[in-house]
Amino acid sequence: MKSEQFVRNAYHCILQNDFEGALQWFEAALMENPESAEIHYRCSVTYARSSRLEKALDHAQKACQLDSAKSEFKLNLQHLQSMRLVQDAKKILDSGEIAPASELYQVVAMLKEAVRLDPLYGEAYIWLALSYSGLNEHALAIASLKEAIELQPQDHGLHDMLDQLKNRLSTYLHD
Repeated sequence: MKSEQFVRNAYHCILQNDFEGALQWFEAALMENPESAEIHYRCSVTYARSSRLEKALDHAQKACQLDSAKSEFKLNLQHLQSMRLVQDAKKILDSGEIAPASELYQVVAMLKEAVRLDPLYGEAYIWLALSYSGLNEHALAIASLKEAIELQPQDHGLHDMLDQLKNRLSTYLHD
């Protein structure tokens, strides 16, 4: 079958760090075999590695539609959905202006959903901690950051951030 050769070609490209070439081969394989959940899944992973989240999500959703029994397809989709929520939250927080509390509560809700979808996605916990801190919810910020540290114990920047949050909490309690 042609699609199997196309997938082999895609993996050859991946081994050469040619992700664009791999995507072209995966897309060619899907032209030959559009109902292959496995190819959609592999294509999704490659789009995600290429920082093309929307295309990755499209293929992940298609893989799940075609084969809802495969847990790795569902986990991939949930991770990508979590990534999108974090991206959307970051856009709000990085707008350059201090976000009003109502917007921060919206961001917190988005990030809590991101954590629910993928409890191993450390970046979601970090942004959740920053959002809680912006709301002066320092205890919740510290708890979120501790979760991130559990996932990324070697990241010394997170430990520094934790110390800063603890100082803010202490200052907040003594004022």
